[in-house]
Amino acid sequence: MSGRFIAVVGPSGVGKDSVMEAMAARTPSIMRARRVITRPQAAGSEDFESVNFVTFEAMREKDDFALWWSAHGLCYGIPATVDDLLAEGRDVLANLSRGALQAANERFERLEVISLDAEKDVLAKRLAMRGRESAAAIAAQLEHVGKRLPDGLAAIMLDNSGSLDETVTEALRLLYPESSAQAAR
Repeated sequence: MSGRFIAVVGPSGVGKDSVMEAMAARTPSIMRARRVITRPQAAGSEDFESVNFVTFEAMREKDDFALWWSAHGLCYGIPATVDDLLAEGRDVLANLSRGALQAANERFERLEVISLDAEKDVLAKRLAMRGRESAAAIAAQLEHVGKRLPDGLAAIMLDNSGSLDETVTEALRLLYPESSAQAAR
């Protein structure tokens, strides 16, 4: 049986990468997809491969990506190597744009979606602490809060306004109910 491609989505500042890192730390069988992004390495806190637009386009033309999309003036790609992990039965976590979910649903046999959200004031504070965006850019990012997922696509909806530990515990409980039931015994 193939593994699940687990797309983690939500507005900027909601903590997608923190949640994914903690989930993988608690459940070593979960693998994280390392995105390829046309953003300078110094501009982000997540672990990603930084490439320029020319390199990204060359990779895309060589089918080096299982999935790719553009958002906020940048290009993002999920390496095709995730197919090998999925074929081995491994679950793979990936930080995706909500706009890429329909393509992911068509591309991956077993797609799960974790949709994170948080209160606007929490998001604004996290974005400001990150120090990547201006106040105007943060205000523009906050306009995307509450953006709907594509119709017909089920998702695990989680609020990440509180503690990371609570969010991760709930995500893993919902993804792996059999493990949670055994742990409760």
